[in-house]
Amino acid sequence: MSTDRTKDSAQEFFAEKLSRDFEAQEAKLNHEAAVRLCRVVWNRVATAVREKCKQWNQVTGEETLTCKETLLGDLRVRCAGRPHQLSVHFDPGKLLITLKNTARAEHETDVILNIEGYATESGRDAHVAHNGLVANPDTVFLAEFRVLAGMTRQ
Repeated sequence: MSTDRTKDSAQEFFAEKLSRDFEAQEAKLNHEAAVRLCRVVWNRVATAVREKCKQWNQVTGEETLTCKETLLGDLRVRCAGRPHQLSVHFDPGKLLITLKNTARAEHETDVILNIEGYATESGRDAHVAHNGLVANPDTVFLAEFRVLAGMTRQ
């Protein structure tokens, strides 16, 4: 009896150790993928912002939203007739994309998107996440554009 419990305990310990080692290795590989692919992710996000501006302007039939790239590579989106702007800042060192919308209420914080790596069937890729969940840039920026234009998020 005693040897069975010892064997079971040792196997449980070994399984937990393998699990911890696997999780640590996965975290390392995901971080490496995020660092390697962060500029690719930033380009996807920047393209999504520009496309959303174009779509918005096509629907309104005028240049309601203007999207400009700054000298530092950030994006600035302005809404015609409104004093506010949306700044989209990429920080490759911290793997962050920060959205500062001056039309947002003072008590609301900036939106911070984390660039995270993940495993795929063919290797590794990276995406943006908000509050630990995968973020859809189209949805995030549509909500920000609505606030910028003086509308509700929905």
